[in-house]
Amino acid sequence: MSGVGERLPCAREMRTVAATFVQRVTLRNRLPLDYSVASLRVVDFLVDGLRKNGVEEARVRDALFGLGAYVGEVLVRRAGATWIDFDGDQRFYFGESTGVRMPDGRVWNPLGKVRNCFAMGSSEESLRAFYLTLHGRARRPVA
Repeated sequence: MSGVGERLPCAREMRTVAATFVQRVTLRNRLPLDYSVASLRVVDFLVDGLRKNGVEEARVRDALFGLGAYVGEVLVRRAGATWIDFDGDQRFYFGESTGVRMPDGRVWNPLGKVRNCFAMGSSEESLRAFYLTLHGRARRPVA
């Protein structure tokens, strides 16, 4: 998604990035990417599939970015988060330009979380477990 010289999407564009990714992936496959918490198991499975055979992260960067946008959008739709553009310190800390802010003000980095899942495997860095243990979620799912 972010080759040399390419501009990274800003916070207000991330919902579209996620929707475009879902449309592209589900067009070829029958994957239940419906922005539900349960669909994060599918994301774990997809990330594990990408890391098989020792493929380098650079070769699957676009897919990981799309999956990170999807995870962030699940947080927006189900946990009450909002997409935000990181400030300079946050960009340095997280290594990303966008993330999400939870209803309690905590900031999370779903794009980086997907990269960590790719690096370590979902048994170590499950995205579904990340959601279920996430601090700052809204008490009731957001529509």
